[in-house]
Amino acid sequence: MPYTLVSAATLGFDLVRLPAGRSVAEVLLTGLGAGANGLGILASAHPCRGLSRDERGVRAVRSRRAREMAANVPHLRGATGGTDGIDRAAVLVAQLELGTIGDAPTLERLLREDVMGPEHLAQGFLLPEEWTEASDVLADAAIGYWAAGVLPPLVRRELTVAFDRVIGAASFTLPAIGEDLGPVAGELVDVLGAIRAVDDRSRALWRAAVDEGRADHRPWATAMHEASWAAHVSGRSRALAAVQLHAVQAFLDGGFDVHDGAAGVWNAVAGCAQGIAMSDLLDERSLSVLRAPWDRVGTR
Repeated sequence: MPYTLVSAATLGFDLVRLPAGRSVAEVLLTGLGAGANGLGILASAHPCRGLSRDERGVRAVRSRRAREMAANVPHLRGATGGTDGIDRAAVLVAQLELGTIGDAPTLERLLREDVMGPEHLAQGFLLPEEWTEASDVLADAAIGYWAAGVLPPLVRRELTVAFDRVIGAASFTLPAIGEDLGPVAGELVDVLGAIRAVDDRSRALWRAAVDEGRADHRPWATAMHEASWAAHVSGRSRALAAVQLHAVQAFLDGGFDVHDGAAGVWNAVAGCAQGIAMSDLLDERSLSVLRAPWDRVGTR
């Protein structure tokens, strides 16, 4: 399944279940939010700068082999189970804990074609070769962190070191939560801040809220689609994608685990973030469905 900025919540579903998913989110947020100066710094860190033609060839071979190894990240190919509905649900959750919906090539395509695509505000401010170099650094880091669970540490480090060095040295600032979304940005900051700060009791409340809302699965999916479509037609897909990536980081910072990601807590968090971000364009029913877990948790 291909990733898109419009369906960033699906990407988030995979990131919260990967060992270094938080770092993948950081790479994508940097790509979405970096201006021409920041991208120029990333380009200057490209590992092939100053290398001979032969040395570049060696690095290209190593990069290709690393991407081949990244294909070993377990991928969800479908769920099977018994005839009992509860058993089938348990099998599905177990499979979701172990496999991703997307894969490394779809992640790299998202980064190069969408995140660094023609709608990027810095397009035209860098030379074409600089743009390619910055994209290379981001793509290598995204793949390295995506596949951190299967890559040998030295291979992972070779992919991520240029990005890590730039972020550490230049003190990059990620785009603010919902900075393109006007007055709802404040509420998003509050909600994601609360998720980031949850304790054991709060995590239990989120899990209980998800269990209570399982009957609303179809309305939830419809409401998520409505919000994604609203973002698309209003030109806010990049802003909404950034919100979902911030939600990934808040979810993981809050101590939610792989099972929470697979069993519905991530969907609840992603829905709350999506509903608040697009609240000015959503109908009352869709907004109520998406906000329901947050409202349940807040009343206890």
